[in-house]
Amino acid sequence: MRTSTKGRYGVRAMLDLARNRDAAPVPLRDIAERQGISEHYLEQLFAALRKAGLVRSVRGTKGGYQLAGDPSDITVGQILRVLEGPIGPTACVSDDESMHCEREEACATRRLWQKVHDAISDVVDTTTLADLVETADQLENESTPPMYYI
Repeated sequence: MRTSTKGRYGVRAMLDLARNRDAAPVPLRDIAERQGISEHYLEQLFAALRKAGLVRSVRGTKGGYQLAGDPSDITVGQILRVLEGPIGPTACVSDDESMHCEREEACATRRLWQKVHDAISDVVDTTTLADLVETADQLENESTPPMYYI
């Protein structure tokens, strides 16, 4: 499975919201600047994320976006499914239940693809925005050189 820019940028933008959740609503302009993503592109992504109930928008001069829930309740899998669609390396093992193969019962490779699907789903469905915030904070602390005082 290869994730497109929709999925990658969407996860980065949602992580940005999670890291800035204690502030006022975050304007897309700020996220775009911090993440190096087109504001117009983010508008398209956030329309889908808002429709799915993962973010909420606040109108007005101090408006912007906020997470619709706690970062520990929003998984990477939810974000990817909204922006990318069903997760799966092949159509026969996709999350989309309408996709069935006539060779399903006798296909030896389907078991392989099912294992790949299950592994990917396990990772993205158990990784939350809170987990990503923790990782981002750790990486930030590791890259900050120690201060020496004389």
